[in-house]
Amino acid sequence: MSSVRSKKRSRRSHSPGMAFLGAGLILFGLAVWMLWPRQEGEEAAVSSSDSLTVPVAVEYAAPQLTLMDIKGAQHSLAVYRGQVVLVNLWATWCPPCKAEMPTLNKYYEDHAAEGFIILAVNDGDAAEAVQSFAQAYGLSFPVLLDPTYLASQVFKVRSLPSSFVIDREQVVRLRWVGEIDRPTLEKYVTPLIME
Repeated sequence: MSSVRSKKRSRRSHSPGMAFLGAGLILFGLAVWMLWPRQEGEEAAVSSSDSLTVPVAVEYAAPQLTLMDIKGAQHSLAVYRGQVVLVNLWATWCPPCKAEMPTLNKYYEDHAAEGFIILAVNDGDAAEAVQSFAQAYGLSFPVLLDPTYLASQVFKVRSLPSSFVIDREQVVRLRWVGEIDRPTLEKYVTPLIME
């Protein structure tokens, strides 16, 4: 009889502890969700345009960067002063990189005559793989090779794809990580092209 009572007491003494632990985990989860840093206007932008990512406004001088393209021509960011440049760091193995390429290519073709260029910087893939990728996707903008990850270093990139928009005065104005869609390009990049 005494062993039955001790088991009941044991169960009762653990029940409040488990309830407090469960409630504590729920509260912790809610606190993290509510306090997680968001970019200003992020919720409205995502819900209104179903945008995949929202760029962050920044303002700093474009870094010095010179790389070769898949055809053997040299490209330096400094040469593009007077144009709006979208630098896109990507890799052939990256699913969101692949997904955004047709969108980037179409946007480039629509705005190239307005002084806009995309420099697609491949992050470390073999030249043959990059050439095959560019051909398969019909890319019309310059595709640069970066076997030593120089662009990742100067732009301080940790995730792919990452994109940066440089204005006509060689100032980096936008930065974002993740797949780019057409509404985001129109909302954030087109106004810089039209300035």
